[in-house]
Amino acid sequence: MIRITFHEDARSEMAESARYYEDRVPGLGYAFTDDVENALRFITEHPESCEQVSNNLRRKVLSFFPYSLIYAVETDRIRIMAIAHHKRRPEYWRYRLV
Repeated sequence: MIRITFHEDARSEMAESARYYEDRVPGLGYAFTDDVENALRFITEHPESCEQVSNNLRRKVLSFFPYSLIYAVETDRIRIMAIAHHKRRPEYWRYRLV
């Protein structure tokens, strides 16, 4: 199975979003994390099937929350570059590509 790694800021986005939801409704943060994990499973099984947003980046929309996983398929791994909220400034994560 191909391994998944996270850009440091993407990992922070996931934790912050889970905390935000958990603070609003107990258990909702865990539901968010489950949604992300389901998306990660899908990506590892079908890495090339999601929408291409640039030459080397793809987007997997979460099933239940207004977020997308922005990721790169590399030779030896899948790199999660952002866990982007749909209402956040578009493509704010582009600086992470350098």
